[in-house]
Amino acid sequence: MRGGIVIDAALFRHKHQLWLRLAFLSFAASEPQIKSRLYEFSQIEFRHLKWLSQHLYDARIPYDYGRDKTFGIEFQTLSEGLSGAVAAIETANALYDASELGERMRRDERYILGVLDAYRPPCIDTASAFDRRRVWSDAPLDTAQTDALSLFLFEELYKEYELILIYLYRLVRATSATQSSSFTDLIDESHFHLRSFGEMMAKMGILALPRELHPRTYVITDMEKFLRNGIVEEENAKEECRRLSETITDEKLSAFFEFINFQESYHIEIMKKLLEERLWNN
Repeated sequence: MRGGIVIDAALFRHKHQLWLRLAFLSFAASEPQIKSRLYEFSQIEFRHLKWLSQHLYDARIPYDYGRDKTFGIEFQTLSEGLSGAVAAIETANALYDASELGERMRRDERYILGVLDAYRPPCIDTASAFDRRRVWSDAPLDTAQTDALSLFLFEELYKEYELILIYLYRLVRATSATQSSSFTDLIDESHFHLRSFGEMMAKMGILALPRELHPRTYVITDMEKFLRNGIVEEENAKEECRRLSETITDEKLSAFFEFINFQESYHIEIMKKLLEERLWNN
């Protein structure tokens, strides 16, 4: 590396949190254009995280998916949330070295900062994503339906977050084109689900960070066992979607959960294809 601070696990942790901050900020935002732009920026941060993962793995530098004890994403107004993102990006900027990767991240975030700064003054809307009202505004749901939907969203948000990070961990350790393509597809699908569930939680006022992952969740020593267990978990997720679709009387919500159910079916096929591989590098 040429000058600056060498890319390390501390930077990885900060970037992991920055991805989460921007993603959840996008879930909480109400103005469609700002919401979309913030999510695009979160995906840029996730690509940074992927590149950092590969760099650290290739350099044999250990890293984990831990988060700072003080890390949080709740705010009272969108302007406050944007200010938190600006401060986090400025902190990250001071950690980049002069490598090509460091320069790429620095230049990406220079543009992002300009956009976020422009958003801040007019964005004073109250953030209802965290007010815990538990109301689905598009349709009247009774207590049982609201409870079922809330529990499902909390569980699935964590599951998708967990899967994104597990698949990312495996992607940088892929030993074949099949593995690389499969884990990339699974990550992309899980991003869509995470966004969908996160925006639904924000709409109900119950948006919250998923719990932190323990290393034994993603440091996998038996990939065949992991994939077989993953197939069972996807089958269970399909069943939960089916049950929720039957419990919820709103046709649009039921149709959405049936849509997710069929996507989970194809995830099972991807994992079955991965089971045929015998090139695992744990």
